[in-house]
Amino acid sequence: MKNEGSIMRLLSDPKRLRVLMLVAERELCVCQIMGVLNISQPLVSRNLNQLSSAGFLRGRKEGKMVFYSLDPRMKAFNRCLLELLKDTLKADKMLTGDLRSLRDCEDFQKRTGRCDMKTFSAYLKKKRRSS
Repeated sequence: MKNEGSIMRLLSDPKRLRVLMLVAERELCVCQIMGVLNISQPLVSRNLNQLSSAGFLRGRKEGKMVFYSLDPRMKAFNRCLLELLKDTLKADKMLTGDLRSLRDCEDFQKRTGRCDMKTFSAYLKKKRRSS
C-alpha cells in the first residue's frame, strides 16, 4: 500500500497531472510539453522523470531530443488509475485547453518544419501575442 500512496501523492500535483494527460494522448517531446504548459525545461524534465520512475512513462532519445510516451509495461494499478483519470477529466477545461494548445503547437511545428527549442520559443512568442 505504500507504493500506491506515493503514486497518489505524485498525481496530486496539477502540473504533473497535466503532463501525464498530455502524454496519454500521444508521444511528445520535452519542448512540446514546455510550449503547451508554458513551464521551464527543468520543471518539465523533473515531472517527466518522476512520472517515469513511477512507471507511467518511458523516454526515447532521438539525437538531442527526448520523446515521452506511456510505458507499455505499466503496472495494472497505474493503468487503472490512468484510465479513471482520463475518464474523469475528459471534460476538464484546463485539460481541454491544453489539448487545443498542443494542436496549435504541433501545427506551428509542421509549418516551420522544426521541433526544437528555437521553434518552441517562436511558438511561445506567437502564443503570447495572440493572448
